Amino acid sequence: MGTNVQMRISPEVELEITRFLHKEAYFLDHRKYKEWLELLSDEIEYRMPLRETVEGVGVDDIASDSSFYEETKLSLTTRVNRLYTKSAWVENPATRQRHFISNIVVEPTEDPNKFKVISYFLYKRSRGSTHIIEELFGERNDIIRKVNNEFKIVSRTIFPDQTVITTMNMSMFL
Repeated sequence: MGTNVQMRISPEVELEITRFLHKEAYFLDHRKYKEWLELLSDEIEYRMPLRETVEGVGVDDIASDSSFYEETKLSLTTRVNRLYTKSAWVENPATRQRHFISNIVVEPTEDPNKFKVISYFLYKRSRGSTHIIEELFGERNDIIRKVNNEFKIVSRTIFPDQTVITTMNMSMFL
C-alpha cells in the first residue's frame, strides 16, 4: 500500500465507499438481511479462512486449505431466507448485534470502477437475558465495484484475529 496509490483515490470516492460500508453495518445490525443481500454482486465470493497458530515472526498464519465458510450469493440467500422462518432457532430470540467498521483503506485497481478496500471490524452480540457478550474481530479484504452508479461487494475475505472462535455459533454475517 503505497502513498502514491492512495493519492489516486479521490476523497469523494473514499467517502462514498466508507458510507457504503456503514450502511451495510446498519442493515446487518437491524436484521435487514434482504437489503444487505442487495449490496452483494451476483458473483460474490464470501469467505472466512481459518487462522492458525504458527511459530515465527512474519509467518503466514492463514490456512490455505480450510475455512469457517466459503459462500456464494445463492448460499448467502439461502441462509438469509431461513432467518425469516420459524426454523431459524439460532435467532429465536433474535440476537442484539453491532458491527463496528474502522481503519478503511481504499485502493484503486486497473478498473476505474473497481476498488480494493481493507477495513477492520469488531462484531459484538448478546443473546436472550444473559450477561455474556460474544465478540469477533479482525480484518476484511473486499473488492467493491461501482455498477450503474451503485456499489456492490464482489468479494470479501474475512480474517479473524482469533484462532479459536468462542461465539456460540457462526450465524452472523461480517
